[in-house]
Amino acid sequence: MNGTFAQERRMRRLVGRAIGDFGLIEDNDRILVALSGGKDSWTLLHMLESLRRRAPVSFSLTAVTVHPGFPGFDTGPVETYLRQRGFAYRIVSAPIHETLLAKLGPEDTPCSLCSRMRRGVLYTQARELGCTKIALGHHRDDFIETLLLNQFYNGKIKAMAPLLEADDGRNVVIRPLVYVQEDEIIRYAVNAGFPVVCCACPSCGDPDSKRVRIKKLLADLEKEDPGIKASLLAALGDVDDRHLLKKRRFPVVRAR
Repeated sequence: MNGTFAQERRMRRLVGRAIGDFGLIEDNDRILVALSGGKDSWTLLHMLESLRRRAPVSFSLTAVTVHPGFPGFDTGPVETYLRQRGFAYRIVSAPIHETLLAKLGPEDTPCSLCSRMRRGVLYTQARELGCTKIALGHHRDDFIETLLLNQFYNGKIKAMAPLLEADDGRNVVIRPLVYVQEDEIIRYAVNAGFPVVCCACPSCGDPDSKRVRIKKLLADLEKEDPGIKASLLAALGDVDDRHLLKKRRFPVVRAR
């Protein structure tokens, strides 16, 4: 138990640092916490609740779980845990699985479309609940993996933002776990005994997926040269665009 408390203190400091560095939470914020039932979102909820009790600013939390319709996904343990511990919460159903079956072929990867649809549901819930921010459980490794995925497969230098105004101009997304390592989250979730549930997506954990391959590559590099991941995360905040392939924009010359 002492180990869990020590882990919580360490992660709470990192989350507090991220909140301060990027201005993630302000006084009177009403925060929707996207709770998938996985280790990351459980950790996010508990870190924010722990900080809420200590923070000099006032903010509230509401956990929202989206049931995507995947057979086998059980929200029962999630709801029981939230109710017993007094969290404000809402569980909503969305026809995500049904839509994926209708729109995608058997060889298509559903992750991107699934993510967009979940995000749309969360945006709608945030408006209905009057929430000012939507907190997602992306951690340090997610940021780094996304950076490499975009470079390797999409030809972009792009990752995630700790604070992002959504395209709809109304919702604001925050990612308070940006400084927290996945390994630390795994240990904390196990020690805390969270009721972790699998999303039941048939593509979840596919060993041949691009993200899994990038994760393995990073793990191998980190083992050989500890500090690689920290360096990549630091690079996201220290971009020298003078040394990138930015095409020069010439002024438009109009005929007279």
